[in-house]
Amino acid sequence: MTLGPNIAADRLRAARRVVVKLGTNTVTGPEGEVCLHRITPIVRSIVGLKNDGRQMVLVSSGAVGLGAGRLGLPRFRLNDLVLRQACAAVGQNLLMSTYEQLFGRHNLKIAQVLLTEEDFADRGRCQNLRSTMEKLLKFGVVPIVNENDTVSTAELEYLDTGTDRFFGDNDRLAALVMSKLESEALILLTDVEGLMTNTDHGEIIPLVEAITPELRSLASGPASGGRGGMLSKLDAAELAMRSGGVAVIASGRRVDTIERLFAGEQIGTAFVSASRMHGKRRWIAYAANVRGRVIVNSGARDAIVNGKGSLLASGVIRIEQEFAPSDVVSIADAEGHEFARGMASRASSDALASGVGARTRKSGVLVMRDNIVIMDQRSEMAGG
Repeated sequence: MTLGPNIAADRLRAARRVVVKLGTNTVTGPEGEVCLHRITPIVRSIVGLKNDGRQMVLVSSGAVGLGAGRLGLPRFRLNDLVLRQACAAVGQNLLMSTYEQLFGRHNLKIAQVLLTEEDFADRGRCQNLRSTMEKLLKFGVVPIVNENDTVSTAELEYLDTGTDRFFGDNDRLAALVMSKLESEALILLTDVEGLMTNTDHGEIIPLVEAITPELRSLASGPASGGRGGMLSKLDAAELAMRSGGVAVIASGRRVDTIERLFAGEQIGTAFVSASRMHGKRRWIAYAANVRGRVIVNSGARDAIVNGKGSLLASGVIRIEQEFAPSDVVSIADAEGHEFARGMASRASSDALASGVGARTRKSGVLVMRDNIVIMDQRSEMAGG
């Protein structure tokens, strides 16, 4: 199904709950100072949307950069995790003080919400988070969200660590907040105009309806001073699409970007999909920590992918990481390619004997079909 050319503008205008994310290079200047000439008009635009009756959430990076600037440390030398955490502790205070002043000029109250990935990975904590955020929005407060860098290492890990489970300069965090709050729009403001056809003077891609491997190949690595880069923004946009909303990657350096977007102008890159993944399945696919890994035979893979079947213990070749009931597990084929994720119905010890690859007499369901999400490519969810 191909969507109309105006679908993104139509969905933005209709959005009643909006998440705006500001990147490090939008919030901070070259010396690690607060870049007031960029964030002041952004705050003004957020206030305007709120005065129009929308509920607004701001996800803001910049704490590490601001802390480094206050401590007189060049950001390119922050190669020590504990040092980055210390900078975050200093910079978060500066960040919130700035927003308190800017929103206070418009008589709007703000709230600081510091999160870790575990707040989304644990379903109980995730529900508590939603309840708190809903209450803040009901009171007319603008929540200011950031990763809790002082206690969590997830978002501070750089891309070359080999991990695939981190927020990524708050892009993933913003998308998770948007998904959990059932927001209709996610605006990612960064230091580029949008997703380009190539990195050397390419054209902006105005509308994306599916995140393909070819599209991912256009994404660059982390931006200077930040940690996310375009790839993490594509991941965030994909989650927004799977949530049934619209995402936009646009320039945070232009003072009128938000106003132009909600006026219906086609700027930046919009991401819209005709399909939607529902709540529990989104949590399995995107938010939950993967606690175990199961290697299955070709028959089990075919039953899951093509037959919409459950994962039976009899189809398991081996278990590479143990897990407990209700843990989310990675399901991979014999070559080790992950093609699905699911929430386990039983513990790994109940599915296989202690010897690797040995069968038990139990051939019951290891993962129910309703708790399985099919994966087409890495982080690319396909129906199911």
